Amino acid sequence: MTTTDLKLYQIGTFAAGNRLLDPDERSVQADPGRANAITSGHRACQGCGEALGARFVLDAAIRAAEGNIVTANATGCLEVFSTPYPESAWQLAWVHSLFGNVAAVASGIAAALKAQGREHIRVVAQAGDGGTVDIGLGCLSGMFERNDDVLFVCYDNQGYMNTGVQRSGATPPAARTATTKPVGVEPGNVFGQGKDLPRIAMAHEIPYVATATVADLRDLERKVEKAMSVHGARYLHVLVPCPLGWASASKDTIRLARLATQSGLFPVFEAEHGVVTATTPIRQRVPVEDYLTLQGRFAHLFGEPGRPDVVARIQAGADRNIVRYGLAAENEVVPHG
Repeated sequence: MTTTDLKLYQIGTFAAGNRLLDPDERSVQADPGRANAITSGHRACQGCGEALGARFVLDAAIRAAEGNIVTANATGCLEVFSTPYPESAWQLAWVHSLFGNVAAVASGIAAALKAQGREHIRVVAQAGDGGTVDIGLGCLSGMFERNDDVLFVCYDNQGYMNTGVQRSGATPPAARTATTKPVGVEPGNVFGQGKDLPRIAMAHEIPYVATATVADLRDLERKVEKAMSVHGARYLHVLVPCPLGWASASKDTIRLARLATQSGLFPVFEAEHGVVTATTPIRQRVPVEDYLTLQGRFAHLFGEPGRPDVVARIQAGADRNIVRYGLAAENEVVPHG
């Protein structure tokens, strides 16, 4: 997409709408002929970040593949709320797999299509963080090692939300879940555990790895389109706040996703063959408290007496991310954790 310098007379906003772009460069969702891959009738919670993310991801993938697409979906929130038997909210070729084997199922679909000479049909795998970071990690690593022609998308809501809000390998430190109680010397989830899946994917040196959030949906669409232009194993990790599991207001889903990036807790970047090629700098940096205080799962860190020491450790982690990925604005002094 070409870019043109424009003088905008807007105050207090970074947004520039679709009206400034040529029709063929506008977002997928701005097109009245969009696929609507996941349609009305699903049973997602109000404010569900995963439902929003999945719609944008798959509509963008369908446009990029000109409709030639198959998706495999792991068991989890996305599968449960979209396909209560005998109903389905999906309007594309969609396969339900077990919780932990969606990468293997998607790889098998891609292999079958290749054997049939139908490689123009692209394959997308979808899973939550439980089916990606924990239960499905072995199958996913195998998919990466073989460089199978699959785009794997992780919708990260940072816990096993569908089964009762248990901790996953993507649950952040100090967060309260059903299995990490907010009590003791280290309340909530223990520091130093879990997995950074985007970096693990990069270690496999696959063709494309990217992170995104539902706070910047145009960026999400762009990364899906870029991933679909590449063959081989690709990985997209999307932060999708969960009002139920995070004990946050439904209206704050987009706000929370934005604060996660602005605080440095969720770095947004792209990598190719194990090397970071692009990052999204933080334009208006905020302290981690702005993000944490909107979520009941961190309520034990505030109030009286509160745990400022734990908040400081979380801030140090955000600061490390900012240094690691070069996310600081020009000339900003970034404290080291």
